[in-house]
Amino acid sequence: MSKLAKFAEDKGVKYFMVSYTDLFGGQRAKLVPAAAIADMEEDGAGFAGFATWFDMTPAHPDMLAVPDPDAVIQLPWKPDVAWVPADCVMEGSPVEQAPRNVLKKLVAEAAEAGLRVKTGIEAEFFLLTPEGDKISDPFDTAEKPCYDQQAVMRRYDVIAEICDYMLDLGWGPYQNDHEDANGQFEMNWEFDDALVTADRHSFFKFMVKSVAEKHGLRATFMPKPVEGLTGNGCHAHISVWDLDGKTNAFAGDAGGQIGEVGLSPQGGYFLGGIMKHAEALAAITNPTVNSYKRINAPRTMSGATWAPNTVTWTGNNRTHMVRVPGPGRFELRLPDGAVNPYLLQAVIIAAGLSGIGSKADPGPRYDIDMYAEGHTIKDAPKLPLNMLDAIRAYDADAELKAKLGDSFSASFVKMKHQEWNAFVSHFSKWEKDNTLDI
Repeated sequence: MSKLAKFAEDKGVKYFMVSYTDLFGGQRAKLVPAAAIADMEEDGAGFAGFATWFDMTPAHPDMLAVPDPDAVIQLPWKPDVAWVPADCVMEGSPVEQAPRNVLKKLVAEAAEAGLRVKTGIEAEFFLLTPEGDKISDPFDTAEKPCYDQQAVMRRYDVIAEICDYMLDLGWGPYQNDHEDANGQFEMNWEFDDALVTADRHSFFKFMVKSVAEKHGLRATFMPKPVEGLTGNGCHAHISVWDLDGKTNAFAGDAGGQIGEVGLSPQGGYFLGGIMKHAEALAAITNPTVNSYKRINAPRTMSGATWAPNTVTWTGNNRTHMVRVPGPGRFELRLPDGAVNPYLLQAVIIAAGLSGIGSKADPGPRYDIDMYAEGHTIKDAPKLPLNMLDAIRAYDADAELKAKLGDSFSASFVKMKHQEWNAFVSHFSKWEKDNTLDI
């Protein structure tokens, strides 16, 4: 009996959602009856890749999504269904542009170097009306709404239900709060291996949206869904360990500014890789047109954007792109809610391994308030101003493209250019408002 068939028998599962994530972060699935899952586990469920966001044509053969039985999750809110992430295969070979395959390749590359990357993410989201046109809670109007206990309790049914499910799944959730924008929330769970975190991140987005819909609401991870309010970030906390996961390879004293914050030489090089590739990184960590209304935002109603616009790092200071809050780990504050869960982890590992390979220097540590004093730093690179600049920066970074895979990178750049062209071909109300009478 196959692993998934046994899982179905033991857990009372009637259907499996065999799911994969496409290049643009779209979650795609087929609903497979448990009676047929053994065949799918061996051969995969068939998809037309062109019908989703992949660089394919209708002439391509079937793309098969082969479920990973070690990552199966029974839906807590619908226990007769289980979700299982899948690896995309075509004609017997992995689809090189498929995000989960990209991540698995880099996890293996890190393992060959004796390294095991562990991450945690902070996925922020808004709860809106079903139409998505306004915040769902009409009383959530405070100027400084972060940690507002009344507001979080008005959405207790939604937040507690999601947290209960994470507890049942063994994710180790440890805090939930109302975030810095009206209508915005964040839920945290324990860090784990990069692939585990990516699968959980993917499932978390599906779960939050599903539970919100159940309560007559709409959840969005859109980077900047409400003008004037703080956007949805997806901060990533990163540490690297030896292969048994017991010794933190980042923790130590590299000397100088790096050692002062508790990073080893290897940790400093990994950080150096993040800094070196930051402008190109943004194409993946901030993948939409809307993303650049978060990282290049003017001051929000609460007084801060909580998002970077310059390539700088610091100690325990939230106004920079990277902060090192304690020995042996750091936080990348660049990614936003639209980031592809698998490509986020992949690009972190790719940039970090590049940094280790070249012994990259992360540059000077700045401990200033970037929001108040950032203008005093003259030589730090600025993050891209828009998606096109980010795509061009990624396309110009041959080393990062090669680390993620030349085939993946070619498809990613091609399709993001197509997305940008579709955007600039769109005529907006703003254009008529500002140029109709010129």
